[in-house]
Order: sequence, then structure tokens, then C-alpha cells
Amino acid sequence: MSEPHVVVIGAGIGGLAAAIRIAAQGLRVTLFERSDYPGGKMREVQVAGAPIDSGPTVVTMRWVFEELFAAAGARLDDYLSLRPVEVLARHAWSEDERLDLYTDIDRSAEAIGDFAGAEQARLFRAFCARASDMYRTLEHAFIQLAEPTPLSLVLDSGLIPVARLKPYSTLWQDLGRFFPDPRLRQLFGRYATYVGSSPFHAPPTLGIVAHVEQAGVWTVDGGIYQLPKACAALAQEQGVKLRYQAGVQEILVERKRVVGVQLESGERIQADAVLCNADAAALSAGSFGAAVRRATPAHPRSARSLSAVTFSVHAKTSGFPLVRHNVFFCRNYAEEFKAIFGRGELPKEPTVYVCAQDRDDDAEVAGPERLLCLVNAPARGDIKPFTSEEIEQCEEQTFNLLRRCGLRADLSPERRVITTPTEFERLFPATGGALYGRTSHGWRGPFSRSAARSRLAGLYLAGGSVHPGPGVPMATISGRLAAEAILKDLT
Repeated sequence: MSEPHVVVIGAGIGGLAAAIRIAAQGLRVTLFERSDYPGGKMREVQVAGAPIDSGPTVVTMRWVFEELFAAAGARLDDYLSLRPVEVLARHAWSEDERLDLYTDIDRSAEAIGDFAGAEQARLFRAFCARASDMYRTLEHAFIQLAEPTPLSLVLDSGLIPVARLKPYSTLWQDLGRFFPDPRLRQLFGRYATYVGSSPFHAPPTLGIVAHVEQAGVWTVDGGIYQLPKACAALAQEQGVKLRYQAGVQEILVERKRVVGVQLESGERIQADAVLCNADAAALSAGSFGAAVRRATPAHPRSARSLSAVTFSVHAKTSGFPLVRHNVFFCRNYAEEFKAIFGRGELPKEPTVYVCAQDRDDDAEVAGPERLLCLVNAPARGDIKPFTSEEIEQCEEQTFNLLRRCGLRADLSPERRVITTPTEFERLFPATGGALYGRTSHGWRGPFSRSAARSRLAGLYLAGGSVHPGPGVPMATISGRLAAEAILKDLT
């Protein structure tokens, strides 16, 4: 009997991680990617001859990637050069209000004490202790578990630890206990946006981001795009057949079981299992054929996560001492999220994230530098694309805020590339441009994502839109969970 054949759709990090693990166990794996490069949302944009990371920008939870490479008998350090950062981010509210946070809790507490007083520094330490406690509660019972439920969380962790998570509260309400300074409440409320959600609706458990960041943050020499390139190389070394510019048109089903795929070219490929690493919304929208539409729950537009407007810039800057990661806060945080989730509009004054990719913790840059500037946006790239006037107004407001905080840059058209929710919808169909799958709003939000096994025999899921959620480490874990399910079912 021939060895089982597994088809993987999409060379994002979830698909690559699953392909590596499955092939390492001796199964035949073919990976189809419709573009001509791997990476998915870890993408590069060329601006004035400079490659700019225009998606994720750093590595956290390094152990996830070390485990992935070890599963194939390899070492992460032999493929990538990772550099730890000390400054998590430089935050600014005006030209005179700036605060650096560090991976070291003591340094952050000292900086917060100088910024907002000794009592606020004490409360920050209490918040960090709670974040660590929440992570310990969730790490096995939620993050690592294939199909967690509220009941399984209680049974695994115990009622009292779960009750301490305050699941019926919101991140914003919970932060009020620790951060009477409204600027710091705003700063830590931003953790909700890491999973495409609003701090006013997401649960307090997103505070675990503080613990994850304090456990270490790394940049990748050559840019984050080197990570999917390294994974693709490792996959090929394990025998995975990677086929680029080969989009899958339909997932084939016979007798209520997946039996293969049909490419856009018309070619049909038989398979014993198919792993879909596209956004789960693409399945329910019929992007892979009517036969698999009900393999996952429907994804209502109202549940879409944040999209973004990004400005990939290669230009000279002045006036603000940028570090690798910088956040410039708007003056009315509640209004920003009311605009996005309530009215489906771009905020009049957005919070702006700036990744200065040629800088480290204290680097100076002579000449043009590479910047990714990102503002949150509603995911309406398919139903009501933003007009050129709306995007121009967003650009004006974005860089007005940066100037208010002291940062100036050359923004001539040849020096920047703009990506809107419409382009993100084209890159990731059926999402409206949503970059994180579903929101994590409400206590049920974290449990609403699809699991690795779909409702249809032989069809599996991975990526940031399925459990355990968005972000490069979580999507990589989803690849492991999918690989484990496939290997169990086939062998």
C-alpha cells in the first residue's frame, strides 16, 4: 500500500509548520501556494529598491520555532540569526510625553515610575504578576489543547484560577484596576489589537501578551521574511514538494470525504488528507467549492477582526528618536474603536504603529530608512472599499499625529506604498481584509475559532484564523495541532 499523501493549501507559517512535521514522519506532502513566494501575511514590499517587512516584524515565543525545527532534526540557529531586543517599544502621546518599555520588568517599572509616579510603578508590577498567572492558567488548557472549551478549561486548570481570569469583564475594565493613569491604560489596552480586537470588548486574558513579551522578543537578521524562507527550505529538505503559482480552485469531495484538490489550471491531485491554511472564512464563503462550505461555521461580517491601512516607507526622518518599535497614541482611544467597529469607518485620528527596521534599541540612521507605519481599519475591503479621498484623509491624519509627536519624514509618492483593506482582501480572499480571522470579543470569543479538524472527514485547518489564534507563534502552533490530527487519523 502506498504511503498516505497530504495536500497543504497555502505556504503561510501554519501550512509550512504542518508540512514540516507531517513530512518528518515519513508521509508524502505536496504544498500548493498561489503566489510565487512563501510567507502569507509575513510579506515584503519593495519601496524605492528597499525590501520592507510589511506584516509581522518580530519573533516572540522563540521556543515554538525551536520545537518546530527540532521536530525535523534541525536547529533553528543553523537557519536564522535572531537578535534579542531590550526595548519593547517607545510610546508617545505628544512631543513631551514619551515612555519606553523593556523586556526587563525592573527597567520598565523604573521608567513607569519616572513617567507616572511610584504608585503606578507598583501597580504595573502587580499587573505583570497577574499576566504571568493568567499565562500559566491558559498555556496548557487553552493554547496547547486541540479543541478547548470553557468546561475543559475549568476541568484542566480548576475553577478558582479560571474565575481569576474574570472572563465576563473586558480588558479595558480590568486595566482600570492597574492603571489609573489613562495613558498607561491606553498603552496596555493596545494588546487587544494584537489579535485584531477592541480593548473595550475583548476579555482580560489578552493581558498575557505582557508575559509573552517579557519572556523575550527577537528580530531576524535580514527581516522577518527570512523565517518563512527558512521554513520552506526545511520543508523541502524533509521531502515536501512545494509548488508556487499553483492556486487551488476546489477541494474535491466524494462520499462525504475529501479526496483531493483541483488547481486553477484544471489539474486534479488526489490526497488522503487536505490541510487548508487559508483563512477559514474562505471555506464558508465557497472559495474552495460548494462541497466544503459547511465544513466550518459561517463567518459573519460582524465578527471580522481588524484590518489595516499600512504605509511602507523608505525615507529620511528627523525630530523623533525612533527605536525598532514605536507607538504614537491618538487623543481619544474610545472613539478610535467606535469608528472602526461601530460605524465601519477609518478613525479621524488613529493610533499609529511605526516599525523602524534599520534601527535597534539605540541605533542612529544616516540617510533614508525603512519604516512600516500601520493604522487599524475596519475589514470592509469587499463590501464597501474606501475611496481615494478617504485613504488620503487617513494618510494626512496619520502623519499629522506623527508630526504632533515630533516625527517628520519625506513622504513623496515614490517613497511609500500604501496597502488598504481592499488590497488585503485581494491577498486574503473572503476576509474583507481582516488580518486576524474573527475578533476575540466577549468571553466566548477565544473559543469561537475553528479547530484543526473540520466538520468534513479528511479536511483540516491551520493558520491565524483558527485555534489558538493569530500571530506568528500561534499560527505555528496551529500547524502542529493540525499535523498531529492528520498523523493520528492517517497512521
